[in-house]
Amino acid sequence: MAEKIAVYPGTFDPMTLGHFDLIQRAAKLYDKVIVAIAATSTKKGAMFDYKTRLKMISEDVRKAGIGNVEVKKLDTLLVDFCRREGAKVVIRGVRVYSDFEYEFQMALTNRRMAPEIETLFMMPSEHLSYVTASTVREIASYGGDTAPFVTESVQQQLRKKGK
Repeated sequence: MAEKIAVYPGTFDPMTLGHFDLIQRAAKLYDKVIVAIAATSTKKGAMFDYKTRLKMISEDVRKAGIGNVEVKKLDTLLVDFCRREGAKVVIRGVRVYSDFEYEFQMALTNRRMAPEIETLFMMPSEHLSYVTASTVREIASYGGDTAPFVTESVQQQLRKKGK
C-alpha cells in the first residue's frame, strides 16, 4: 500500500501554536506530513528569513517527538511540489470565514492544475482559533508577551531579535 503523504504549506512567519496544533493533528492522520515553508514571504512586516523559519519548525517537531513530519523549502508551485514529493493531500488551516474564502479559491485553482491532489481544510483547536502570525508580529513589534501564542523555539528567536 502506498504511503499517505500530506503537505502543509505556508509562510509560518512566525509559526503559531495554531499552526503547530495542525501539524500535530495531521501527523496522526497521515504516514508523512511535509511542512512546506515558503522560501520568500510577501507578508507585510515579515520577521524571519526562510532558514530561521525552517530551523524553528524543525526544532519544534523534533522536541515534540513527531517522527513522521519533515520540514522542507517550498520554492515552486504548490502542486508541483506535491507531485515531486508524492503527496496527494494539501492541508490548509481555516479559522474564520474570511480564511475559507481565500482558501477555497486556492483549492479550486490547485484542483484545476492538479485534479489528483485534494485539499483538506482543518480548524485549529478552539482555544487557538484566534491566533494569527500577523497578530504575533504586531505584539512582538511593541515588545509584548508572545509566549501564549507561539512555541518556545519561536520565543527564543524573538528574544534574539530583541522583540
